[in-house]
Amino acid sequence: MSLAARARRWRWPILCAVLLLCALHASLAAMIWQHARERIAHPPTGQADAALVLGNRAYLSGEINPCLTNRVDRGIELARSGQVRQLVVSGGKDIEDARIEAQVMEAYARETGYTGPVLQEARSSSTRQNLAMAWPLLEAAGVKRVIVVSDPYHLWRIERLARASGFDRAFDVQYAAASPTCGRAPFLFFKGVVREPLAIVNNALAGYF
Repeated sequence: MSLAARARRWRWPILCAVLLLCALHASLAAMIWQHARERIAHPPTGQADAALVLGNRAYLSGEINPCLTNRVDRGIELARSGQVRQLVVSGGKDIEDARIEAQVMEAYARETGYTGPVLQEARSSSTRQNLAMAWPLLEAAGVKRVIVVSDPYHLWRIERLARASGFDRAFDVQYAAASPTCGRAPFLFFKGVVREPLAIVNNALAGYF
């Protein structure tokens, strides 16, 4: 069989596979954003011992990442309203510039005038590690109830990781969405619609949930 004939033979199966993958990706993206809208519309109402603020890349283009500061702002908001007693910031070294996310997060919180207690988990490098490495820190601090804070589109995956790892059985867990307006539309589209579905697939294939 000639090369051209082989190409014609496999053209439709390959096209169908690509279309199927695109449909799966689109379905995941729609599910993520529907869940994000629900979390924004229904913020946590119960009291908690701590807000666990998950890290993100600390700096973009030489300036502190607004997607990170929005998460910290949401944690501070929960503390100032009396809904939580302390902040726990979780995030290790960025591969891009070697910044320690947890250190940047606490420094930012202090600069905004937050004076309450802050615990740092400064070794994790993924969402799964955020939960796993913050877990003993929370237990040592006597935390029983925790509100996990992250970007709205990130929460679906966090909740599955918490369920699969037993984090949400070790603690009474609620989830709070940070402000979704932390960058230009193309950037947010990439993170929420392109990257997050791929992260979900990667985590599922790795057996994390």
